[in-house]
Amino acid sequence: MYEFWKRGFDIAGAIILLIGIAPIMATVALLTVIKLGRPVLFKQLRPGLHEKPFWIYKFRTMANLYDANGELLPDGMRFTAFGGMIRKLSLDELPQLFNVLKGEMSLIGPRPLLPHYSPYYSVREKLRFTVRPGMTGLAQISGRNHLSWNERLAFDIAYVEKLGWRLDFFIFGKTLLKVLRQEDVVANPAHHDLPLDRYREWMKEGSL
Repeated sequence: MYEFWKRGFDIAGAIILLIGIAPIMATVALLTVIKLGRPVLFKQLRPGLHEKPFWIYKFRTMANLYDANGELLPDGMRFTAFGGMIRKLSLDELPQLFNVLKGEMSLIGPRPLLPHYSPYYSVREKLRFTVRPGMTGLAQISGRNHLSWNERLAFDIAYVEKLGWRLDFFIFGKTLLKVLRQEDVVANPAHHDLPLDRYREWMKEGSL
């Protein structure tokens, strides 16, 4: 019953938010074209419910810069001040409301991570794939990128194990406060912490 009503809440919430913030999204799209050019949206495959891959949407925040071989330069080298501002205000995440409408994501749930992280989850950590990934979650209101990977994934599992309306509304309200206060936002994560795969390999080497 909870899952049925939560899906209804996701659809209604996404529609209301899209209508209410349409002018903001249009402005961000226009500024993205002016500052970074096209395309406006960035899309990337992420594992969703039961690890089924889907395309996640974001406003593009990095410049399209390539090396001599035609390969995109590392994220840190493509970072822009404009993109940093968009990330700090969490505006880059707004197109994911369309992912919510399509049923690929929920408003609340564990954040969808990169596909190549899959071999690095413990059996218990894979419980995060038993619910739809979310635009915000328990880890995001508890420290976001300032947490270690172990802490972030532990919060994801805690959410799955404590599913309920009270927790969802608590996360939703706390997210609004953090966005308004611009708390715990790292504009350029590439300069803040290691990707999960490298972090777990580093932890493994350190334990030898």
